[in-house]
Amino acid sequence: MDNPVPPRAPASGPRRRDRHGRGMRGPVAPPQVPLAASRSEVFADLVQDSVERLERRWPQLADIDFTVLEVPRLERSGEGWSDEAVPLGGTIAAREGRPARVVVYRRPIEIRTKGRDERAALVHEVVVEQVAELLGLTPETVDPRYGED
Repeated sequence: MDNPVPPRAPASGPRRRDRHGRGMRGPVAPPQVPLAASRSEVFADLVQDSVERLERRWPQLADIDFTVLEVPRLERSGEGWSDEAVPLGGTIAAREGRPARVVVYRRPIEIRTKGRDERAALVHEVVVEQVAELLGLTPETVDPRYGED
């Protein structure tokens, strides 16, 4: 049998509709909605909120860089983890024109918390502890509400 309708030639360029004719799928939520933020962006916002809270009391924190890393790195490639717990944060002292840095590790904190409020509290504790270490103070001096639940 002859086919009266010849097959269509494949169109050049991007496909405009899916095979059911409903159109391209769009994002689940518009970008201004918090649902569109990634977990790393939300975590970075928690760190920034904590830093802003502390900067009101300690203006010298403007000279410190706050960084979020996924996980802590081993110092040497052949070195394994010790019996100590995985660090949640760390500090790098200022040197050679580089400002001091506070590092917060996202994945270890996320694993230890269940919800956003608990995560925000732990992030704040880690930031306070690291700032206290850099400034040579106790965490209670840096934030009088440190340790309160």
